[in-house]
Amino acid sequence: MVSEILVNHQEKALALLKIDADKILKLIQVQMDNLTMPQCPLYEEVLDTQMFGLSREIDFAVRLGLVAEAEGKELLGKLERELSTLHEAFVKNNG
Repeated sequence: MVSEILVNHQEKALALLKIDADKILKLIQVQMDNLTMPQCPLYEEVLDTQMFGLSREIDFAVRLGLVAEAEGKELLGKLERELSTLHEAFVKNNG
Protein backbone atom coordinates (compact mmCIF):
# COMPACT_ATOMS: atom_id res chain seq x y z
CA MET A 1 0.00 0.00 0.00
CA VAL A 2 2.73 2.47 0.96
CA SER A 3 4.77 1.64 -2.15
CA GLU A 4 1.67 2.21 -4.31
CA ILE A 5 1.21 5.65 -2.77
CA LEU A 6 4.87 6.49 -3.34
CA VAL A 7 4.69 5.39 -6.97
CA ASN A 8 1.52 7.45 -7.41
CA HIS A 9 3.26 10.54 -5.97
CA GLN A 10 6.29 9.92 -8.15
CA GLU A 11 4.13 9.66 -11.27
CA LYS A 12 2.23 12.80 -10.34
CA ALA A 13 5.44 14.73 -9.65
CA LEU A 14 6.96 13.76 -12.99
CA ALA A 15 3.70 14.53 -14.82
CA LEU A 16 3.53 18.00 -13.22
CA LEU A 17 7.14 18.73 -14.13
CA LYS A 18 6.46 17.69 -17.73
CA ILE A 19 3.41 19.97 -17.82
CA ASP A 20 5.54 22.89 -16.58
CA ALA A 21 8.21 22.10 -19.18
CA ASP A 22 5.56 22.07 -21.92
CA LYS A 23 4.23 25.43 -20.73
CA ILE A 24 7.73 26.92 -21.01
CA LEU A 25 8.15 25.50 -24.50
CA LYS A 26 4.78 26.90 -25.62
CA LEU A 27 5.56 30.29 -24.12
CA ILE A 28 8.89 30.44 -25.92
CA GLN A 29 7.32 29.28 -29.22
CA VAL A 30 4.73 32.06 -29.01
CA GLN A 31 7.41 34.62 -28.24
CA MET A 32 9.65 33.46 -31.05
CA ASP A 33 6.74 33.60 -33.51
CA ASN A 34 6.19 37.24 -32.59
CA LEU A 35 9.72 38.57 -32.11
CA THR A 36 11.77 40.26 -34.75
CA MET A 37 15.03 39.97 -32.81
CA PRO A 38 16.11 36.53 -31.56
CA GLN A 39 18.48 38.13 -29.04
CA CYS A 40 15.74 40.22 -27.45
CA PRO A 41 16.53 40.80 -23.75
CA LEU A 42 12.93 40.00 -22.83
CA TYR A 43 13.16 36.64 -24.60
CA GLU A 44 16.40 35.82 -22.82
CA GLU A 45 15.06 36.95 -19.42
CA VAL A 46 11.88 34.89 -19.77
CA LEU A 47 13.87 31.86 -20.88
CA ASP A 48 16.34 32.19 -18.02
CA THR A 49 13.64 32.78 -15.40
CA GLN A 50 11.40 29.96 -16.55
CA MET A 51 14.24 27.48 -16.94
CA PHE A 52 15.62 28.42 -13.51
CA GLY A 53 12.20 27.94 -11.94
CA LEU A 54 11.78 24.54 -13.55
CA SER A 55 15.26 23.49 -12.47
CA ARG A 56 14.37 24.42 -8.86
CA GLU A 57 11.14 22.42 -9.09
CA ILE A 58 13.07 19.43 -10.39
CA ASP A 59 15.70 19.80 -7.68
CA PHE A 60 12.98 19.87 -5.03
CA ALA A 61 11.30 16.76 -6.45
CA VAL A 62 14.65 14.97 -6.59
CA ARG A 63 15.43 15.87 -2.98
CA LEU A 64 12.02 14.52 -1.92
CA GLY A 65 12.79 11.28 -3.74
CA LEU A 66 9.85 11.74 -6.10
CA VAL A 67 11.93 12.02 -9.26
CA ALA A 68 15.24 10.35 -10.06
CA GLU A 69 18.06 12.81 -10.66
CA ALA A 70 18.66 11.34 -14.12
CA GLU A 71 14.99 11.85 -15.03
CA GLY A 72 15.15 15.46 -13.91
CA LYS A 73 18.30 16.12 -15.89
CA GLU A 74 16.79 14.45 -18.96
CA LEU A 75 13.66 16.59 -18.70
CA LEU A 76 15.70 19.79 -18.53
CA GLY A 77 18.08 18.60 -21.23
CA LYS A 78 15.23 17.73 -23.58
CA LEU A 79 13.66 21.15 -23.06
CA GLU A 80 17.01 22.89 -23.61
CA ARG A 81 17.54 20.94 -26.85
CA GLU A 82 14.05 21.78 -28.09
CA LEU A 83 14.51 25.45 -27.26
CA SER A 84 17.87 25.47 -28.99
CA THR A 85 16.32 23.92 -32.09
CA LEU A 86 13.54 26.51 -32.08
CA HIS A 87 16.04 29.33 -31.68
CA GLU A 88 18.22 28.03 -34.49
CA ALA A 89 15.20 27.72 -36.79
CA PHE A 90 14.14 31.26 -35.92
CA VAL A 91 17.62 32.65 -36.63
CA LYS A 92 17.82 30.70 -39.90
CA ASN A 93 14.45 31.99 -41.09
CA ASN A 94 15.02 35.57 -39.96
CA GLY A 95 18.78 35.89 -40.31
